Amino acid sequence: MKRLRKFFSLTGGDRLLLVKAVLLLAVIRVGLKLLPFQQLRGLLAKIAQPRAKLQAVDEAFVNKVAWAVRVASPYLRAVCLPQALATQVLLARCGYPTQLRIGITRSKGGQISAHAWLESQGEVVIGSAGNMARYIPVPLPEVGSDESGSWHLFT
Repeated sequence: MKRLRKFFSLTGGDRLLLVKAVLLLAVIRVGLKLLPFQQLRGLLAKIAQPRAKLQAVDEAFVNKVAWAVRVASPYLRAVCLPQALATQVLLARCGYPTQLRIGITRSKGGQISAHAWLESQGEVVIGSAGNMARYIPVPLPEVGSDESGSWHLFT
């Protein structure tokens, strides 16, 4: 009941953003289980097409989107990759330039781990994990569209 009261105490815009984050994270979690990663990225690129041209970067809005995704994530057990993808879609729809990063690292015991994060204008928007320099970025193919508007993956 407390969570519901807290939800309704938010502004209408924040509630809408939070609902969008929940729905998008749910779709991404299912997509990661059912589709190859590049195919999912292609589908997300379709829904991430900007609705308007970005006039200026609004850092408060970027932080608000990251907040909504972080708040929604525990309810859907969404870890770093779904969080980064959801934030990327929500920001891209508003025209914000973003870069999805996936990096790997090896612990002193030899165990390999991976982490995903999202950057915008060289700053980590979501997924900061302490010393980010320890992750070696994995090159990701670009997702784009041709003149006809149909989406495809560049390799």
